[in-house]
Amino acid sequence: MLLRASVLLSLLALTGCEEPLTLAQVCKETPGLCNDLNKDSHCKAQRADVIMARYHEYKQPTDDNKYLLLKGFEKYDRCVSLAAKIEHIKLKEKTTSRVEAHLTSIKEMTRLFQDTKNTNHPGLLYYHWSRNNDQSALTKLLALENDPSVTEDAEIQFFLASYYIKFDEDKTIDLLYKTLELNKAEQTPNPEIYTSLISLFYKQEKYKHAYTFAKIAQLSGITNVEIFPIEQQLTATGKSLSGLDTLAQQTYDSIQAGQFVSPRDF
Repeated sequence: MLLRASVLLSLLALTGCEEPLTLAQVCKETPGLCNDLNKDSHCKAQRADVIMARYHEYKQPTDDNKYLLLKGFEKYDRCVSLAAKIEHIKLKEKTTSRVEAHLTSIKEMTRLFQDTKNTNHPGLLYYHWSRNNDQSALTKLLALENDPSVTEDAEIQFFLASYYIKFDEDKTIDLLYKTLELNKAEQTPNPEIYTSLISLFYKQEKYKHAYTFAKIAQLSGITNVEIFPIEQQLTATGKSLSGLDTLAQQTYDSIQAGQFVSPRDF
């Protein structure tokens, strides 16, 4: 959703005060950006995102646009690869078009990685490290850790948290808090932020913290949260849960409103 919004806003900027281009217009103007993707209705939203991102990168091949396209292709490929395994008894061409789309995704992602080997874009650096184990990309990303392009980007803060979680729990918690601070109003944070905080706090025996974020996770619609063991730890020591339930609701509301402030002592 964020990808689609970013692409549409950028396309609007490209066309001045005119209406943003539609998918049909892009495919008519540049059919090569559409014809090598799947032809059926599977992965419709991901396909639309990729086409618009391809057009934008074709018009302005900046690192920002390459990053948007790389993320778009990764999401699209996950979807279309699964769909490609579905056999059509009567319509074999549909399966074939999905396989072709999968191959297109691999080819395009490879191209984007090759094109951005010398990048300084934080998101691309993370992708080069996390997908290709490029240690030089990780070194460059860590060197940018205090740069505004990193400190003011929720996604990159979360990426750094996923790196530090292996050996620096407190820094990881700070980065996850910062990610929530940067969350915009009405945006849904990555569910792994909550599950990571719950796991870290439980490991550190900070059960009030773990419980609070478990409740926030539930309020966010995350269903695979094991809250019962945390409740047991709290009730065994005579802790009341009602105050924590209230705190969880207040914290959830602040995150939804884009007004979360990192709790340092609760």
